[in-house]
Amino acid sequence: MLDIAFIRQNQDAIRSAIQNKRCEISLDDLLAADRSRRDAIVVLDAQRARRNQIAALIPKASPGEKPQLIEEAKAIRSDIERLEPQLNEANRRFDDLMLRIPSIPRPEVPVGASEDDNVELRKVGKARQFDFEPKDHVALMEALGYVNWDGPRKFSGGRAYALVGLGALLELAIMRMAVDLLIARGFDLVIPPVIVKERAMQGTGYFPLGREESYSIPEDELFLVGTSEVSLVSLHADETLDAASMPIRYAGLSPCFRREAGAHGKDTRGLYRVHQFTKVEQVVFTVPDEAVAEKEHYALLGNAESILQALEIPYRVALACTGEIGLGQTRKHEVESWMPGRTAYSETHSCSSFGDFQARRSNVRLRMQDGSLVYPFTLNNTAVASPRILIPLLENHQNADGSITLPKALVPYMNGITVLKPKG
Repeated sequence: MLDIAFIRQNQDAIRSAIQNKRCEISLDDLLAADRSRRDAIVVLDAQRARRNQIAALIPKASPGEKPQLIEEAKAIRSDIERLEPQLNEANRRFDDLMLRIPSIPRPEVPVGASEDDNVELRKVGKARQFDFEPKDHVALMEALGYVNWDGPRKFSGGRAYALVGLGALLELAIMRMAVDLLIARGFDLVIPPVIVKERAMQGTGYFPLGREESYSIPEDELFLVGTSEVSLVSLHADETLDAASMPIRYAGLSPCFRREAGAHGKDTRGLYRVHQFTKVEQVVFTVPDEAVAEKEHYALLGNAESILQALEIPYRVALACTGEIGLGQTRKHEVESWMPGRTAYSETHSCSSFGDFQARRSNVRLRMQDGSLVYPFTLNNTAVASPRILIPLLENHQNADGSITLPKALVPYMNGITVLKPKG
């Protein structure tokens, strides 16, 4: 969420952000709602002030003046009873529109409509050239006996799966490797709640626009998170932090849930797009300084790249265009791993800066050394997410006989196993 005063003073920049981020909202509607709200406040405040004046005058009024003051008091009370619902409605409409106004992209973000307009920055590692016919992750995992498709889909429906045996251990190994890397780099590990109130989803910018992607528990007015970012940012909702504590760096380990409502019929084979997954998420709170936040952003990106390098997976990094960054993001890098089965680089990580967008919505304040109160900046980045990461891991490290040679970094987390062999 942006400051309404900032919006009023920077209308051209906001209009450009709305257009370039392809947001379906009218700034004129917001400004009109803002005027209506302020006008209603002025009128209502004036009536309340007159009501208070009359209340003070009546005890002192003469017998001839008192009836007129009493009648005026009744009329004002009636006006206030009529105006208060109008102000409530004006505030409701204003608040709803404010939640839909996007943040302004950083100057380096390219203007574009889709991922085709993202700007590739670098490729790391070379796409493997096989001297045999490689298998995709589905065939590999079935031969290894690491996945059960049919059983889970009987009781969980489409896009369900179960990792079994060493397949389950492999996911745990990757998660633990990522956690250890982040702890060594100064992150505090958090295993947070994944069932949250609407306030948390709204505060982090996933509602109102992303409601259709979330699983809900209507009876309790709760939601399942699609990323522990929601929980980690919300840890400090309505709190005032101290600048001396900055930066705060969290590594969140949690299951995550997404309906994939906009992906009907897309990527239904295998593990690329599923409803439930496990993720280690990086979340940072820092002082509201662009230079400091930029340094944190590239550190987060570096952590994700270090994990991919440890897993010996070729990847590329791209700067996402305006049409590909979300409502609150001011900058986003996408990290795409090479997946031989898809013959493409496909997204496995994203690294985002939010400015004070989430902090304002979540009412997280920061007291600076001079005593002033500001909103901190937040950033986040996927450290690793499974089962998607299993796709490039297995496909890039496969051998002609269907076995998988594990990267050295994973071996200690796999109880010393160096090669995964097919059953039989």
